[in-house]
Amino acid sequence: MSETSSPVARRPWHRLMRPHDPEQHHRSATPLELLFDLAFVVAIARAAVEMHHAIAEDHVAQGILTYLVVFFAIWWAWMNFTWFASAYDCDDVLYRVLTIVQMAGVLVLAVGIPAVFRDFDITLVVVGYVIMRVPLVLQWLRAAREDPERSATCRTYALGITVVQILWIGLVFVPVPWVFAGLAVLVAAELAIPIYAESRGLPTTWHAEHIEERYGLLTLIVLGEVILGVTNAIAGAFSPGSRCRCSRSRWAGSCWCSASGGRTSWAATAPASAACASP
Repeated sequence: MSETSSPVARRPWHRLMRPHDPEQHHRSATPLELLFDLAFVVAIARAAVEMHHAIAEDHVAQGILTYLVVFFAIWWAWMNFTWFASAYDCDDVLYRVLTIVQMAGVLVLAVGIPAVFRDFDITLVVVGYVIMRVPLVLQWLRAAREDPERSATCRTYALGITVVQILWIGLVFVPVPWVFAGLAVLVAAELAIPIYAESRGLPTTWHAEHIEERYGLLTLIVLGEVILGVTNAIAGAFSPGSRCRCSRSRWAGSCWCSASGGRTSWAATAPASAACASP
């Protein structure tokens, strides 16, 4: 069949979602994946800022536990997309649109993070999480249709994710004393989905080198955020008309800068160091 008569050639917006060869040479991250990482780092950074505030106010255990809850939602959505993309990234229009919707979801989640730390109101975080997960369900259903050999595996992923998302929505209406038990159950369910799905049929053909690169790139971007935070803390310490003081928490590691007008604002998270002058 000639290139001009090929259905794919006539419809460049659509490519068959076929499994990638796990032995493919020079498999690297795509620009869309890098943009995806940047959106997720925004949410990670926001969660880190809120944990900083909680620790600085001596709410250490509460701050760390809340951070872990929020971070799981961010990390698990990123993991699921990354492993799916390693196996089925076809980079056509529909794939890109659904990926961008997931990016929008993590930004919604980021907006809801302060409410979780303040009142443990998980409503907006759950909304953002579900927005991220629903497009992945559609991606798995598409993979099931276009990769018949692994249809059972892909459909199991889609069904499992759908059921758990319904339960996440229900968790919003659970009173706070019981919501923690619900969180533990749903986290376990999320972690069990890939184990069960991969045992239902042929396993997905993820690419080891691609996965390794994706993990490394996300780590580098997060480290870049850390460097930026340290730089802002140092800049705030030496800015004209400002004075800095260290957190009085036993977990000291943050600086506040007070302008001459008396208004206090958070500068950035940084290790307890000489960047903070004694008051």
